Amino acid sequence: MKSIKISNLGEIRNELNKYKKGKKFDIHQFNQMARLAWLGKIVMQSLDPLDEKCESFLLYCEYPDDFQEHFLDTDKDLVGQMHIVDGEQALALSRILQQGVEERALLYQDLRRRDFYFGEFYRPKEPKETAGEDAAEGEVPSDPR
Repeated sequence: MKSIKISNLGEIRNELNKYKKGKKFDIHQFNQMARLAWLGKIVMQSLDPLDEKCESFLLYCEYPDDFQEHFLDTDKDLVGQMHIVDGEQALALSRILQQGVEERALLYQDLRRRDFYFGEFYRPKEPKETAGEDAAEGEVPSDPR
């Protein structure tokens, strides 16, 4: 953990200003966070809701499920941790989070309306070929006796 020297008031102000602006993720980290945001694995809150000048957000990233982890290659230093994120990136992540919730909700609504039974058990029967069609293709029709 980083320690701040209390003896110098200027250093404290500089550190506070850094936190108020937040940190930007690099492209690789942002894409990972965006994927996890789409899955609903992040929680965000303004770092200081009472300070109008504070642009940064406090972000917590949950670990993905085992199934999700199988497909996503996430950095271990991003998940399961708190981050102080730049306001611009945090707002972009919140839009991605909302988009993911809406898209997953549509999938669940479609799933609820889907009728698997009729799709599996009431398929149209394939037309049977008649003896005349078989002969037309060069085959000899079988004797019906």
